[in-house]
Amino acid sequence: MKKIDALIIGAGPTGLFTAHQLKLIGLDCEIVDNLDKIGGQCIELYPDKPIYDIPAVPECTGEELTNNLINQLKPFNIKFHLSERVDEVKKEGDNWVVKTNNNTIFSTPNVIIAGGVGSFEPRKFPVKECEKFENKSVLYSIRDKNIFKGKTVTIFGGGDSALDWAVELSKNSNVNLVHRRDDFRGAQATVDKVHELAKDGKINLYTKYQMTLIKGEKQLESIDIKSDDKDVKTLKTDYALGFFGLIMQLGPIANWGLNIDKKTIEVDTEKFETNQKGIYAVGDICSYPGKLKLILSGFHEGALAARACFKLARPNEKYRFEFTTSSKTIKDRLGVKGD
Repeated sequence: MKKIDALIIGAGPTGLFTAHQLKLIGLDCEIVDNLDKIGGQCIELYPDKPIYDIPAVPECTGEELTNNLINQLKPFNIKFHLSERVDEVKKEGDNWVVKTNNNTIFSTPNVIIAGGVGSFEPRKFPVKECEKFENKSVLYSIRDKNIFKGKTVTIFGGGDSALDWAVELSKNSNVNLVHRRDDFRGAQATVDKVHELAKDGKINLYTKYQMTLIKGEKQLESIDIKSDDKDVKTLKTDYALGFFGLIMQLGPIANWGLNIDKKTIEVDTEKFETNQKGIYAVGDICSYPGKLKLILSGFHEGALAARACFKLARPNEKYRFEFTTSSKTIKDRLGVKGD
């Protein structure tokens, strides 16, 4: 069990800046995120789209903002737990015991929910039999492409992820690409590359087909796909990969005894604390009178929540506000040399 001063749920911009604020005042924290990368909505939904309302930054993309926030955190060596979802939160004494789906357990007086609009979950195959192969041979993301080397891989989807992985895996695997339409939604250059590889026999392309059946006992053996005109094909395969985008939902947070209104968590505006002492909500996931869903609002909320955490993490110490421009203590924490 890890004992820390604060646990942040969510590695989007608000979660990252909240971690920065916690470390500035001398508290240790770690971050859990259901996604396999840092950045939250900024990276998943609009990595290349310009953002125009960050103070003192006339324009930046979601990816640029995320990278800048990561760089701001570099002096602190924050521990991230990616591809992990918090499933359980329960009170034990003065602390919250938090357990993830990977069985990572934390003990902390402070939990800060910075989960944006909730947890991102992959859209899954509608075929129920897929469930028994999930995280084994039915996958919705790729961590290590080397496991597919020399194997037959059937990819479903028509967006950038499906197309990019079809091209990449075709180098060392036998690839089937199945899409329910003729048209693809990905970058035109990648679409052209897929058609070129299909013409050369390096990708088996099936358009206007969808999965109807998956077969296998302990291992995935084959998949049935059916076309719009009822033609059925059986594809022998070692892996099925689904890239259908993400859905956003509160997930287990809905069961933590928090006051929830329209899929957002109600908080006060002094500490951004929920109705549960020591649990805070910041960013798009929180609600209060006058709430604006702006990134800069999340930064403000995170800064105040971080200061509130100090009282519970250091009950015998008095918090003393310091400016970063003049505090030697803060500069030492940042590794800044000089006056």
